[in-house]
Amino acid sequence: MSRHPEVRWAQRIDKVYITVQLPDAKDAKVNLEPDGVFSFSATAGTDGNSYESKLDLNDKVNVEASKISVGVRSIFCIVEKAEVKWWNKLVRDGQKVPHFVKVDWDKWVDEDDDGVDVNVDGMDFSNMGGMPGMEGLGGMGGMPGMEGLGGMGGLASMMGGMGGMGGMGGMGMPPDMESLGGMGMDEFEDESDDEGEVSKPQDSGKADAAEKPEVEDRADTAQGN
Repeated sequence: MSRHPEVRWAQRIDKVYITVQLPDAKDAKVNLEPDGVFSFSATAGTDGNSYESKLDLNDKVNVEASKISVGVRSIFCIVEKAEVKWWNKLVRDGQKVPHFVKVDWDKWVDEDDDGVDVNVDGMDFSNMGGMPGMEGLGGMGGMPGMEGLGGMGGLASMMGGMGGMGGMGGMGMPPDMESLGGMGMDEFEDESDDEGEVSKPQDSGKADAAEKPEVEDRADTAQGN
């Protein structure tokens, strides 16, 4: 027999925050329908107990704009309302609120004091639209901004275009470096040779030594006269 996980909720005028409290959930599946039907199922615990819940939300929702983040201790959903207005409760009018549904006071604000959105920094979200039961999450593929990678296969093909990094082959020179294409290593070597010829102390020493005998000969000639 399935158990009901604790569900906490809070709202803003344009969205609903739903948190399913279930640590170490496995095979978590969340489904959201445009008419507001929210369903959840997963297993947890050392015995692999089954947990599930189904809620008829107060009004219609925007499935495509809604997001979900599966964490270690809970599953956090941001459900966008189809109509911007306050709900008087989580479930539809005329229905009794299930005993496992509780107000999330940490995120709650009153209607006359509509505060800022909940801080979701550090959370990894996936869009709920087009992902019934979260089957589309396979290995976190399909995360926003990762569509083109197609799992890890696309990453491999992308790396293949870099020529295996062999000698940086295939990476082409930046456009602003193309004008230096004619400056090979030979030119740098020529410049080094020129600089070497400019300063050679031993050569200047030899020149002084060669001139010294001539100066002494002239001195001897002057004394003889």
